[in-house]
Amino acid sequence: MVDGRLASSRVGVLGSGQVGQRLAAGFHSRGHEVMIGSRDPAKPELAEWLSGDGAGVKAGTFADTAKHGELLVLAVLGDAAEQVIADAHPENFGGKVVIDAMNPLDFSSGFPPKLSISGEDSLGERVQRALPDGRVVKAFNTIGNPFFVDPGFSEGKPTMLIAGDDKHAKQTVNDVLADFGWSDVFDIGGIEGSRELEAICIAWVKIGGARGAWDHAFKLLVG
Repeated sequence: MVDGRLASSRVGVLGSGQVGQRLAAGFHSRGHEVMIGSRDPAKPELAEWLSGDGAGVKAGTFADTAKHGELLVLAVLGDAAEQVIADAHPENFGGKVVIDAMNPLDFSSGFPPKLSISGEDSLGERVQRALPDGRVVKAFNTIGNPFFVDPGFSEGKPTMLIAGDDKHAKQTVNDVLADFGWSDVFDIGGIEGSRELEAICIAWVKIGGARGAWDHAFKLLVG
């Protein structure tokens, strides 16, 4: 951190949907050199975003983006993650902090979704296995994307839950979160904690369906 801010770096965000766009814009707003990755970086909807809210962000293929970033974010549909990693070439992730912001959602039976990976495995663990030289940290998957940056609610700030095997990578993610306005971050342990964090996403979705609104978050209270 420099003067309370994460030092400027190159960031690659793989995934050009709403989650990827929100995170790419967040990193760009903090002074980072950001590339957003897509299977089709020239698609019209991405070009429209790049000319508006995404102005200043570059676009590239998944491989271009993974190569560009010193810090990487995976923000594609959960069930596409392993193929995207293959397309981006795992060697481009070597030694880098990789934020896994995804959930493996299965909508085949309608709403609410269920997890397509559950039990003694999780998407976070599969990402780490696919990237043996990457330093994967699960984060951003338990809250709606409008609140990724400068989160605020009528009853205070929410808790961001993270999980990962590399303590130094988790410190980097803590720095990212602090720079994004998160004052309450809780590390639940190794990457196997993705099992619980991905299940929390299902609870978040069910609450949204019951409320008919999506401006809610979780807060860890102690004492």
